[in-house]
This record gives sequence, C-alpha cells and structure tokens, in this order.
Amino acid sequence: MPEIIDPELFDVADYRRALGGFATGVCVVTAKTPGGAYGITVNSFTSVSLKPPLVLWCLDDRSDRYQAFAEAERYAIHVLPVEDRDMSDRFAWGACRLTDEEFESDVPEPPRLRNALVRLDCRAYSRTTMGDHLVIVGEVMGFEHRTGAALTYYRGKYGVAESLT
Repeated sequence: MPEIIDPELFDVADYRRALGGFATGVCVVTAKTPGGAYGITVNSFTSVSLKPPLVLWCLDDRSDRYQAFAEAERYAIHVLPVEDRDMSDRFAWGACRLTDEEFESDVPEPPRLRNALVRLDCRAYSRTTMGDHLVIVGEVMGFEHRTGAALTYYRGKYGVAESLT
C-alpha cells in the first residue's frame, strides 16, 4: 500500500507529470462573451450521462478567461482534428478571441468552429468549485460529428488517435 504523502512534501510538478501519463483528446470550448467569441483549449473533457445528455470540463481558476467561461450560460465543446494543433496552442497560450474565419457566424450562440471532428452545443447545467478548478457540467442541446484523426495529448506532447477499423 502506498504511503500517505505529507502535504508539505507533496511534489506538485511530479504529480502533474504522473497525470500526464493519461492520454487525452484535445478540445476547444467556445462561448460568446462580452469581449466577443472566445476559445479555450482543454483536455479535461468527459461524458457524464446519456439521459440526460451531460458532459463536463474543468476550468483553471488562474485562467485569464476564467470570468468569461465561468459565467457562460451557453458554450460549445469541439474535439479537434489532428491538423488543428496550431489552434490548440493558440487557445491554450495565446489569443483567445476567435477570428470570423474560424467559426460559423451565421448561427446563434455558441460559436461553432468550422473544422471540429465533434461539436457539442451545451447549456450550463451546474458549476462546482473543486480545488483550483471550476467543474462545469453542461447539458448537450445539439451535436455534430464526422470521421477523421483526432489530436491527442500525452506526456506533454501532441499525438494522434485514429480508428483501427
């Protein structure tokens, strides 16, 4: 049985490396905010329930986009294709405002990325603070999907997930 770690000796950086051993998909969440159409890259996405259709994602409370996404009543979650690595980087570390070319502007909110493998249009269902993140559960109001290779993240590096069949 593993030892219980003294909180004073807990190595957060090493813990983060351990968590990096779980490969995830890469998603961009978009929302219409007072500042315009915003995006943020997340890998903390998962399905919660089929009936009702619920999904969740987590928002770091240190994010410069925290306020905008914490208050968003509608948002879309997009699973990125492998060719959208630059978009993932930009919404993770760079500019958060979507350009008109990146999303369908002729549809009501939430903003919808043009090239996603999967898009889930969500309405905020619940929000719960857990540690240093806000856990946001959304009710899926609509969705679209297509085939293609998905962008993944594993041990701090991008990868690809493709269907074997």
